Amino acid sequence: MYFKGQKFFVAGLSVSGESSARFLLERGAEVYIYDDVVSDKIREVMNELSGLGAHIVTPDSLDVAVSKCDILVLSPGIPIDNVLPVAFRKQGKLIIGEEELASMFLRATAVAVTGTNGKTTTVTLLNEVLNATGAHSVACGNNGHPLIEEVEDLTFNDYAVIEISSFQLETLSSLRPHIAVITNVTEDHLNRHYNMENYVFLKSKILRNLRESEYAVLNYDDPTVRAFAKNTKAKVVYFSMQSRVNGAYFENGSVYFNGEKYFDVTDLTINGLHNVYNALSCVAVAGILGLDKKTTAQTICAFKGVKHRIQVVREVNGVTYIDDSKGTNVDASLKASQSMTSPTIILLGGKDKGDDYVPLFEGLSATPVVHAIIYGENRFKMLNSAIKAGFVGFSLCSEFPTAVKLAQFIAKPGQCVLLSPASSSFDSFLNYEERGDAFREIVEQINEKF
Repeated sequence: MYFKGQKFFVAGLSVSGESSARFLLERGAEVYIYDDVVSDKIREVMNELSGLGAHIVTPDSLDVAVSKCDILVLSPGIPIDNVLPVAFRKQGKLIIGEEELASMFLRATAVAVTGTNGKTTTVTLLNEVLNATGAHSVACGNNGHPLIEEVEDLTFNDYAVIEISSFQLETLSSLRPHIAVITNVTEDHLNRHYNMENYVFLKSKILRNLRESEYAVLNYDDPTVRAFAKNTKAKVVYFSMQSRVNGAYFENGSVYFNGEKYFDVTDLTINGLHNVYNALSCVAVAGILGLDKKTTAQTICAFKGVKHRIQVVREVNGVTYIDDSKGTNVDASLKASQSMTSPTIILLGGKDKGDDYVPLFEGLSATPVVHAIIYGENRFKMLNSAIKAGFVGFSLCSEFPTAVKLAQFIAKPGQCVLLSPASSSFDSFLNYEERGDAFREIVEQINEKF
């Protein structure tokens, strides 16, 4: 791509948008920057980029800027059917995202991970395994660390372990990873993608460019993911808890890769069936790459998890508070609930993503959850779903801090309070990290009773 001869319109100045703009400016491109929600932080970023030569686009100058620019670099937070990308598409202009821009210049071996749940844990764990076995690897992508920030420093001998969301897959077409991992596909983001057919199609896009020399690592126990094997040219390697497959599998309490035992599941530091699946996918990748088996096993077993994913915050007055703010859909929250070993009060609610919550409350009845505190913008939809499912142990409130305080009064010694909202955080917070941090702050302020 010739930078100096093209005009780029960077829409959305969160982490990936800012990084894209800097990358383009450093290479002499003419860059126009725009965000339709200009917070103090975004305004600061805009001013700094303007000082580096970028043109700030306002709503009044938007149409003129669109007509001037050749390429739209779209933030994953902006839907592909937004009026801005539609305007570029009508003029026959290229629309890409930050990961697409980065993919054009990536030299390192790429291991790409997508799926509804487990992406961040799998990416973090794979990165630790690679570095522990002597490779130079960077975890990047949808985990908050843009790939575009690493492409210049990564060489042919390095690895990029890339987390890819369905939002990013909307504008990603050039990436050809050596290994593509799909963890699972369950209902999520239907408010953005309209239906499951579109969502499933987007997840399958990660396999589109794979050829016979590459690998697709697929969850055999997920029928949707298993079916992806029919439409890829890559070598298919599975992981499974239920069957002895070509790849990584669970048998007699242990994890194997093609007949070789790696470790006993009881040796894992992180709990829950979902984490066994995450470990299995990592073993599959390690087996493909020929990484040292002993080091791989030791690293996986010692892994303590990622922030905001079933993370113990504090035990106070006999109650254990657990942050699973990353549980932003029904499947994730059910898995978190199933991993609990004590009677649990769960905090549910936030911004609706189009999910059906009836299966959530039906599933909670078979877990240690004894009470649900429902809050947030989607609280009435959740309330109706709980009633339809026959789930009667719930309380209702509007605000997040009130929900946490209410849980404090309801929970008894020996019980847990689990924040696993099954919803996005955007009704009250910038992201799930901010929501988890707010939960931690409230919990840390709880006084011990003497």
